[in-house]
Amino acid sequence: MRKLRNRIAILALLLPAHAAAGNADQETVYKQRFEAFSRAPTNFDYSPLERVEGAREYHVLPERPSGKKIPPSILSEAEAYAAANRSSTLLVWRDGKIELARFFGGKDKDSLLVSKSMAKPLTAIAVGRAIKLGMIQSLDQSVADFIPEWRGTAKAAMKIRHLLDMRSGLLDQGFSPDPDHPWNRAYLDPDHGRYIVDHYPLTDTPGTRYAYANAPSELVALVIEKASGMRYAQFVGDHVLAPIGAKGGTVWVNRDGGLAHSGCCMMLPAESWLRLGLLLLADGKASGKQLLPKGYVKAMRTGTAQNPHYGLGIWLGSPWQPRRGFGAPGRPGPQVLHSEAYLDPDLFLFDGNSNQTLYLSPKYKLAILRMGDTPPPSPEWDNAKLPNMIMKALSAR
Repeated sequence: MRKLRNRIAILALLLPAHAAAGNADQETVYKQRFEAFSRAPTNFDYSPLERVEGAREYHVLPERPSGKKIPPSILSEAEAYAAANRSSTLLVWRDGKIELARFFGGKDKDSLLVSKSMAKPLTAIAVGRAIKLGMIQSLDQSVADFIPEWRGTAKAAMKIRHLLDMRSGLLDQGFSPDPDHPWNRAYLDPDHGRYIVDHYPLTDTPGTRYAYANAPSELVALVIEKASGMRYAQFVGDHVLAPIGAKGGTVWVNRDGGLAHSGCCMMLPAESWLRLGLLLLADGKASGKQLLPKGYVKAMRTGTAQNPHYGLGIWLGSPWQPRRGFGAPGRPGPQVLHSEAYLDPDLFLFDGNSNQTLYLSPKYKLAILRMGDTPPPSPEWDNAKLPNMIMKALSAR
């Protein structure tokens, strides 16, 4: 199987450049994007953008002005850690109320924050809503029901859950200076969804191997649009954000009227990201209404044999290991430091590039959101620092 996988990947890389190209105008746009991304990937211009509506009647989450359940000295320490690590936002929510809301670098409560891969948990929530609404049968429905071009092919074995738990069988994520490499085409092409459907390589039998990548998450937008008859932005706004009382924002689309980038590029205010986490802490309920199927959050929080640290779009705090990479266990690549085990073994988190993190602790009824630029290399960012700092204080009370 390994030899077959290598042959498939090589063949995919030899696809002629024109196979992925649309018309001449789209190819020009692609080349411009590729050059801009190659020069400054961290400051890439996500455009065009499409509006994502949220709750029409918006009420801020309540704050706890006095009698805080977290000692003020600990909140100050958390704020200092966030500030030292180039954060734009730090929110700390505990048992029904916000205990700390700090913004840095000119950001405020209304600023739209780039999600990066924090958008991946949102894709899992969107799928859960579509299942609850009867638009998708289950996590085990074939992706080929929504991408008919895959019927009768090896990709027909891919299930909806495989798009979310990174066992799609599609080529692992990576980087290449080649403008026609599948990684670049699948991200920057003005018709990236069509490219992924037609050309992105299948390297493994779906369900047999964990392989973190953007491509499977990008396909969720296509599945949601086929299942609902709505644009991805409208579905997320109407069926995810509005019911949880969250403000909307924007999402990057590959071209005007084109497909949304569901795997990376949703921009929402800080409190909207927090509310998505609170939905999961409440087992899929908001304002007394069950928005996700019963048992769905448990499924999101369940790892796989191929990667026990990753569920459906979210990372799991247990089992603990000092360093955890985004790629398959044991593979080389950047590793995120976890200096100690989480004090709540059931903690789970949204975790995106540049340490966009939303920690969720059922035991302590705690949610901590940190978003911002890439932290400085020294001292190294520690994923366990903020949550354990606060959980230690709570356990001592």
